[in-house]
Amino acid sequence: MFESILDDIKNSFRSGHMITRLIIINVAIFVVTSLLDAFAPTFYQGTLVHWIAVPGDPISLLLKIWTIITYMFVHDGLSHIFWNMLILYWFGRIVGDLIGDKHILPIYISGGLAGAIAYILSYYFLLGVVGSYMVGASAAIMSLVIIAGMLNPDKELRLILIGPVKIKFIILVFILMDLIFIGKNSNTGGHIAHIGGMVMGWVYFNQIGRPNDLEPRINGMLSWLSRLLGNGYSSGNRSPLTVKYKSDKLKSMKDHRSDTDASMQAKVDAILDKIKKKGYDSLTDVEKETLYQASKK
Repeated sequence: MFESILDDIKNSFRSGHMITRLIIINVAIFVVTSLLDAFAPTFYQGTLVHWIAVPGDPISLLLKIWTIITYMFVHDGLSHIFWNMLILYWFGRIVGDLIGDKHILPIYISGGLAGAIAYILSYYFLLGVVGSYMVGASAAIMSLVIIAGMLNPDKELRLILIGPVKIKFIILVFILMDLIFIGKNSNTGGHIAHIGGMVMGWVYFNQIGRPNDLEPRINGMLSWLSRLLGNGYSSGNRSPLTVKYKSDKLKSMKDHRSDTDASMQAKVDAILDKIKKKGYDSLTDVEKETLYQASKK
């Protein structure tokens, strides 16, 4: 039975969207850390958590720089990971369906990094609580939430006990809650990290299709790290052909395909610019279909 479960998880990871992969990674890490916390609490709480959670103290961060990445895959408690993964699924799928799966991990990583920086700055200038640290994917997820709202603010999500609510109002509640908790000095660093993730989401979206586009830079860095570690990371794009064609006819076909890809990218960039200015609902059916087809490549 357990072997069958493991095979199903492996198949879902290999064939699923990046959102599915992120959820599997987060849940797997949560299971491991929860078991350690239950059966070896002294080791987990006294040692391990301080090597995977991002510290508020900048000096401590210099000694554990990897924590600015690891913290965004670690959660503290069942409700913490449940709500984070639910929000990640809801809003991440919207972003992936509209602008493509290749953007999901770069948005997640950049939002998490911005959240960590915001948290550390808040520690340095506002908090200064000795030994404070942060875990959780909230900042990374908030960057996806903001982009989903920028893409399609009037899309409705059905909430339990409430019914259909437009994304823009859900995001407004998130922002107000963060500001209120910051004002009440309740988990201030964590809520400031949320704001940092939101700001990065706004920056990321506005750079898509421009010279400072973050997606190829971050996916390029992740691919380099993957090769360094001997793994095959894929950003969601099709792998480039490795066969060298000498036929003039095949070369012509390849050049035509490149021209077609460039033309499609130009259309997508124009559509995204229109979304930024007028919103997703301003698109024609043809433009929506073009964006949908481009997101699947």
